[in-house]
Amino acid sequence: MGMKSAIYPGSFDPVTFGHLDVIRRAADIFDELTVSVLNNHLKTPLFSVEERVKILEEATKDIPNVKIDSFSGLLIDYAKRKNVHVAIRGLRAITDFEYELQIAQTNRKLSDGDLDTMFFTTSLEYAYLSSSSVKEIASFNGDVSMCVPDFVAELMYKKYGHR
Repeated sequence: MGMKSAIYPGSFDPVTFGHLDVIRRAADIFDELTVSVLNNHLKTPLFSVEERVKILEEATKDIPNVKIDSFSGLLIDYAKRKNVHVAIRGLRAITDFEYELQIAQTNRKLSDGDLDTMFFTTSLEYAYLSSSSVKEIASFNGDVSMCVPDFVAELMYKKYGHR
């Protein structure tokens, strides 16, 4: 069959220990994992796409089979261009599931069965973590060291003018 590849798409604004946990676990299963930053024009991100790519490269530099990329538009189109047939998504809670299930089914339908989704359930110690709550804590100069790598925390505090 050749190399098995997967794409882990997301905003990663910023990347959390929860994301990194999924990245490590998926990288153990697939020969090649592309972590790809979604450029969502509807959201105003804390970090630019370029910054998020750089941050992910730094955060995953010890995992040799992980590549970092970015994309706009539909995941199915991006996956087709990359010739990848599996998307990775993390599930934190039952509330994530309904939304993610819908997207997974839609992607499978729109891609004529060409793109499957594999779900990783978040490790319990990271189940509470979301990028938005991490941003909120950092914006008030709270401690985010349990949520993100130290260098990411520093970059966040800088963005919010706390350093």
